[in-house]
Amino acid sequence: MSPLNPVPTLAQLLPAARGGDAQAMEQLLRLTRPDIRRYALRHCAATTATDDVVQEALIIVYRRVGALRELAAFGGWVVRIVQRLCMRPALAWLKGEPLAQVEDALAWSHRPDHELRHDLALAIDSLPPKYRDALLMRDFEELTIEEMAQRLDVTREAAKSRLHRARALVREYLAQAEPPPSPSPALIGQENQKS
Repeated sequence: MSPLNPVPTLAQLLPAARGGDAQAMEQLLRLTRPDIRRYALRHCAATTATDDVVQEALIIVYRRVGALRELAAFGGWVVRIVQRLCMRPALAWLKGEPLAQVEDALAWSHRPDHELRHDLALAIDSLPPKYRDALLMRDFEELTIEEMAQRLDVTREAAKSRLHRARALVREYLAQAEPPPSPSPALIGQENQKS
């Protein structure tokens, strides 16, 4: 842009975009897109198609920016959107499996996304390569069993077996990584009386 027509800043665009100005919204999305892409590359790794996350994040920003209460919170809000979109495939299969040891633990339901993402990444990273590959192909790349078998150069049954074993190993890892239970309010009260 020429010096006579400078590029508007985020602080200038946000109020107008929140107010329904279509041109400001378009400029806001254009200005935000490189940051969203950078966040997606950092947070999603190989778990999700980066372009899909960028597109979905832009749609969420477009639809919900009007509800943002504080303009200063915009950057953190966008990062959280990207983080949640990156976690969606992992959480989808995690929730879809019968995870009795994990689901029975109330502490898991209150875990912040970043802690769950960290534990899940460690669990996947701990897998032997043949199981990790099978898990990533099926649950993150969303390949069919036949496509997995072809890429792994194994039979369909072997591909299914590896996937089953990978999921079982991740469940075992997560069950062992279960956070310590929060102290009950009664115990907290007793501790406060002692001090």
